[in-house]
Amino acid sequence: MDDHSSCTEAMNDTGTYACISSNGECTDALSVDRDVTVGYYCRCSGGTEGNPYLTDGCKGSSTDVTIANIYPANNCTRKCGSVDIPFPFGLDNESDCYRDSLFALVCNQTTSPPVLQYQDKNVSKVGVERGELYLMEVRNSSEGLTLTEGHYVYSWLIPHHSCENARMNKSLFACVSEHVECRNIKDSKGDQLGYRCGCEKGYTGNPYIMNGCQDINECDTPEKYICKGICKNTEGSYNCTCQPGTYGDPMIGGCIPHTKKRTVTLALIIAAGNVCLLLLCAMLVILSKIWKKRMQKQIKEKNFHQNHGLLLQQLISTSEHDAERTKLFPLEEIEKATNNFDETRMLGCGGHGVVYKGILTDQRVVAIKKSTNLRKSEIDQFINEVAILSQINHRHIVKLFGCCLETEIPLLIYEFISNGTLSHHLHVPNGQSKLSWDDRLRIATEVACSLAYLHSDVSMSIFHRDVKSSNILLDDNLVAKVSDFGASRFIPLDQNYVVTAVQGTFGYLDPEYYQTSELTEKSDVYSFGVILLELLTGKAPIHKNEHGNEVNLSKQFLQAMRENHALDLVEDHVLKEGKKEELLEIIQMIEMCLRLKGEERPTMKEVEYKLQGLRRIRMMKKRLSSFAEDNETTENNLSDAFDPSTELVDQRNQGVKGQSGVRSSRQHGVPGKGLLYATLLCFARGIL
Repeated sequence: MDDHSSCTEAMNDTGTYACISSNGECTDALSVDRDVTVGYYCRCSGGTEGNPYLTDGCKGSSTDVTIANIYPANNCTRKCGSVDIPFPFGLDNESDCYRDSLFALVCNQTTSPPVLQYQDKNVSKVGVERGELYLMEVRNSSEGLTLTEGHYVYSWLIPHHSCENARMNKSLFACVSEHVECRNIKDSKGDQLGYRCGCEKGYTGNPYIMNGCQDINECDTPEKYICKGICKNTEGSYNCTCQPGTYGDPMIGGCIPHTKKRTVTLALIIAAGNVCLLLLCAMLVILSKIWKKRMQKQIKEKNFHQNHGLLLQQLISTSEHDAERTKLFPLEEIEKATNNFDETRMLGCGGHGVVYKGILTDQRVVAIKKSTNLRKSEIDQFINEVAILSQINHRHIVKLFGCCLETEIPLLIYEFISNGTLSHHLHVPNGQSKLSWDDRLRIATEVACSLAYLHSDVSMSIFHRDVKSSNILLDDNLVAKVSDFGASRFIPLDQNYVVTAVQGTFGYLDPEYYQTSELTEKSDVYSFGVILLELLTGKAPIHKNEHGNEVNLSKQFLQAMRENHALDLVEDHVLKEGKKEELLEIIQMIEMCLRLKGEERPTMKEVEYKLQGLRRIRMMKKRLSSFAEDNETTENNLSDAFDPSTELVDQRNQGVKGQSGVRSSRQHGVPGKGLLYATLLCFARGIL
């Protein structure tokens, strides 16, 4: 059956599967070269016989087969047309000429020349030793029958018995010739299908008849049995010797005259010398690799000690929980995790180094930072910062898993955050960010919480020094995590600032820090104010206006504050989703964060408390609004008390700037509704 290429494929198609008998089984049909399957055929199994292509076609047991003939009659027809018919096969009209009914063939005399057939297929050859029937496909055409040879190959065997069982009944054992061997045949599942006879090595012929296996005269086929000397056939084998006066191995390289022995000896010496030279070169290569590996090890140890690895190892070993302890990673593990720092693993490149994506041996996905501009003089400070960061455990700060000190500049290994940066989500190409106002307010609160923790809640205050939206990562749930502490500095408890080289990102950089080089916690506050402004406006700190000119967002905002129309900068869908009062409070907070004098700015703790309060009030308003929706009258009152989603946008589009300024107040509407809003607001603040 050639509608499917194998039994496995055919069984999956129950509509066309041909082996439908309850006792039928499927066997793959192999190509002529036996290297691929070209279809399948069906046979009866379990000691049954019959037609496996019918529902009840396989019946009875192996004993129902006519008693096997192991010695065919002498007057059997052994040829049909041009095809030989070797025993155990025979013609069906000569009952004593085939082993049993399974091996009966038909000689169709109606054609010229006659055609040998098996199950309505034309047989082109019967292979005895390999147990194969070569069949020809028959196609009808206008000129008659067209035969295509080699399309089918059926494997056959003596069924139902193994070699061991068959030998116990010599009257049925098929391997009757001398110099014969029996081979068990099993299916892919390991079940016994039957056995097949074959001539021993050195013999050929038909193992199913007496004296069928005859000795092979190897000397007659020198192209197959090589002998470059004197060949002499023996029973089941042959001898190959050199001519007198020569020596060597005539079955491999030929015979050599004795007069050339000295030349051969010299050639052997030269060959041995070449082998020794080759071995010496191989040894030098191996020694070179060992030396290189030892030098690399020494360099790693030197870097480890120069990077104060022993001290850092002692510092980070003080962690109370082993699971949270920062780890010192060997360079081999990092190289394996990044595929030797493959460029395809590169996540980004910034001012402080390159970040690669890696997979550790414990299958954790990490971000590996490879610094590029860390000077030797800063190594001590870097190690101290790593020791401090190893103690940080905050849900809104990217977790530091460890570092590698075996390189000249240490490597940092952080947790991998998969959803990109806040900048990526805010500054989309079409200008339509999908971040809702609730998400933005929550992200601002989470970032403020993490910065306040760094400033106030760790043993030594840490100033980030490069707070920006591209250093705030978002996970799959848009939860914020502050990252990139390459520019961070720690401040002892008895100090309020540290004098350091100015470093940061234009647009976020604190002007006071830029002028004095004094880094304080208020420098991070200024940068956070710029992030708040990004969340409110959806614009980058340095962007181009409609005329193509670069605009500093902070300066633009402060100018709008002075002109009392800061709400005009707010993004449209933020105006729709946010309440006027909370937007005004955010704007006022941004103005405080962006003040030129650091002492006039709030602390990150104060900013955090303010943002958390705004979120609580917003959540309470939502709950109250949801509660009021059950009552139509209350719903109408609340819809007036709380701004409509499009009111602020309409005000701005109509140019009503007196109502959109920071210091203006909303006086329109029924006084009773304003009183209801004030009562609900006080109630919300009181509860929260």
